Amino acid sequence: MSDIKYKEISCETAMNHLKRRMPYSWDLNIYRGCEHGCKYCYAIYSHEYLGSDNYFGDIYVKTNILEQLEKQLCDPKWKREIVNIGGVTDSYQAAEEHYGLMPEILKLLIKYKTPAIISTKSDLILRDYDLIDELSKITYINVAATVTTMDENIRKLIEPGGVESDRRFKMLKIFRKTNASVGLHVMPIIPYVTDSFENFDSLFRSAKDSGVHYVLPGTLYLRGKTRTVFFEFIKKEFPGLYNDLSILYKSGGADKEYKNSLYKTVNELRDKYNLSSSYTKPMKEKLKK
Repeated sequence: MSDIKYKEISCETAMNHLKRRMPYSWDLNIYRGCEHGCKYCYAIYSHEYLGSDNYFGDIYVKTNILEQLEKQLCDPKWKREIVNIGGVTDSYQAAEEHYGLMPEILKLLIKYKTPAIISTKSDLILRDYDLIDELSKITYINVAATVTTMDENIRKLIEPGGVESDRRFKMLKIFRKTNASVGLHVMPIIPYVTDSFENFDSLFRSAKDSGVHYVLPGTLYLRGKTRTVFFEFIKKEFPGLYNDLSILYKSGGADKEYKNSLYKTVNELRDKYNLSSSYTKPMKEKLKK
């Protein structure tokens, strides 16, 4: 994308504590805004607080995040809880090639023996293989790839800034050589676009070949600005699906009947390839040692 603008900002804290119940307690985002340009991104609304309406083009970089992170990690009260890195924006988007903040983040996690989760749509993470390998020998580290489709024509439309799906699976296979927990996040499943039997079969076959520890699926949810962006995209690229999707998404989520049918197919294929559905099992096994 040619109209990307990097804007350097300061943050008061690096990690934010999450109030809702999750497998992790803290969230850390180096960047605000994301160059992947995913048409379903749930975080588009977050730019309103920065006075910007260009979530995919205005990329804010927290240039003091390393100092702020060390302040939190060296606090005697720090309990070494799991930190989710990039829960809102991908830490390995193109801006990371320029700023190179993740290696220093990982060095701090190693220094303070802090477990973490990283989910990405980029194989730039392979640059930091040695650091993640080192962290995996000390504590729990999860490396997950979010992959929605194996059809590159569709992938280029819905995730124009992400790397090819095949590259994401190759990345997972490489990280399987470490002690990291490796996972596939099939999120979001887009009704009538990425929900075919053939697509799931291809995804799960690739997941099996990559040796992932688990597969975590999730359906599309639409609200606020995301809903507007998504339906504008559908109207342009998949006009024949617009009415059906409008009916299915009268509210934020697809109806129960659709989900029941969808997950029946997903579970059958997951069983076919003998893939685990447990996101937390590797985490519990590692942290209890």
